[in-house]
Amino acid sequence: MDDFQPAGGLDDIAQSLEQSSLRCGTRLVDDAVQPCSGSAIPVIPAGAPVFMFSGQGSQKPGMGGDLLAVKEVREVFACASDVLGCDVADLVLNAEPEKLNDTRNAQPALCVLSVGIARVLMARGVEPAAVLGFSLGQVSALAVSGMLSDEATFAFVKARSELMAEAAAAHPGAMSALLKADEESVDALCERCAEGEVLVPANFNCPGQIVVAGAPAAVARAEAAWAEAGRRSSRLATSGAFHSPLMADAAAGLADYLKGVEFSEPRIPLVCNVTAAPLSAAEARDHLVRHLTSPVRFQQSVEALARSGTDSFVEVGFGGVLANLVKRIDKSATRACVQDRASFDGYLAAASATDSE
Repeated sequence: MDDFQPAGGLDDIAQSLEQSSLRCGTRLVDDAVQPCSGSAIPVIPAGAPVFMFSGQGSQKPGMGGDLLAVKEVREVFACASDVLGCDVADLVLNAEPEKLNDTRNAQPALCVLSVGIARVLMARGVEPAAVLGFSLGQVSALAVSGMLSDEATFAFVKARSELMAEAAAAHPGAMSALLKADEESVDALCERCAEGEVLVPANFNCPGQIVVAGAPAAVARAEAAWAEAGRRSSRLATSGAFHSPLMADAAAGLADYLKGVEFSEPRIPLVCNVTAAPLSAAEARDHLVRHLTSPVRFQQSVEALARSGTDSFVEVGFGGVLANLVKRIDKSATRACVQDRASFDGYLAAASATDSE
């Protein structure tokens, strides 16, 4: 997602999906994918917020810079700098766009900012009833849910970003957002246009927005066929075909890395991108590996949360794209994006006013 803007026109969609893979359609979950242990999202009380964590592509130089004056945010950045071996605050504040957009930098920077904002909200009494990441955002959710420590999360995002960058270089790919799309038609399109190459639905964003990923020529054929049918598409400025089989090398490397990582049971339910259901410690390794080659089910996750009573979503990160996607999925839900000091202060003031009523 690039400089998260409201998901409306083609430019907005291209920005909102950059370097993340999204898939949205009409079925809640593919028949072949089973929810984590058959678990269900617990009932969520009215008004209790769900934190959503922004995905790669939303990064922008200077993002969240005025929040670095807040103690909890500053402490998270300091922790990340120790783990990553670089000054993350300097990266966020001063890096040129080309440097920040590099997958190896964008993923850690966004993850650290999201965790920092979540920590300061929680320190002020805003406790999420559940957490939901968007692609990269699922890594941030691991820390906030309590499944990993902050240190382990930042080490994980470093390994993940490096593996994904290497896989993208070794297996070039492309991604394209298809508009006015439904899952059945996109499945048929991929089958027709693959011609022996990789071409798959990669992300479910919201009704009418599905992203496909695969070999550049296959994606180009899909775009041409979509245009012939009188529909529009938008090529995304990604460095690879994320959430597709072209990330298999990265998935294999991540599986090896995760052998040495221990997960705790989540203190706060984490809705898994792969299954749109709660993630357990026992399944974390498998699902985080599958995450790299499986579609992101954001729409289905929001729908599942809504069925469990969620009526308040707070995007914790930068740009506001996820909040705008929620608007297209569940128009009755309240939405907010906390990304800088003004939105942070405004959200706390609104929350305080609601509590006092």
